[in-house]
Amino acid sequence: MALKFIRMAVLYAFVGIGLGIYMAASHSFSQHSTHAHANLLGWVSSAIFGLIYQVFPELGRHQLATAHFYLHSVGLPIIISGVFLIYSNHGDVGEPLASIGSIVISLGFIALGINVFRNTPAE
Repeated sequence: MALKFIRMAVLYAFVGIGLGIYMAASHSFSQHSTHAHANLLGWVSSAIFGLIYQVFPELGRHQLATAHFYLHSVGLPIIISGVFLIYSNHGDVGEPLASIGSIVISLGFIALGINVFRNTPAE
């Protein structure tokens, strides 16, 4: 599970970096929120999830980890697409997408939280 999240993180780092380069080159920063979502939810959060599953490999063996991975994998492109559409003046389509993506990603975070609190040793 750790490697899946690390690989996803690297892919989204390329997305975030690419969008940042595009905005800088075009001097148009209207997609700053899309850039932030790709970097924070894609690159940073996915990398942290990968590190969590690397440090606590027992967490990666639970179905909650699988649910977490697939919920995050599905929700992330949906929210990023929604935010992109919102800042491209297509909020009528973008807002529902961003909302759906947010809910799906939140469910993934909930799966991680349950997994962490149920399946890590108490100190």
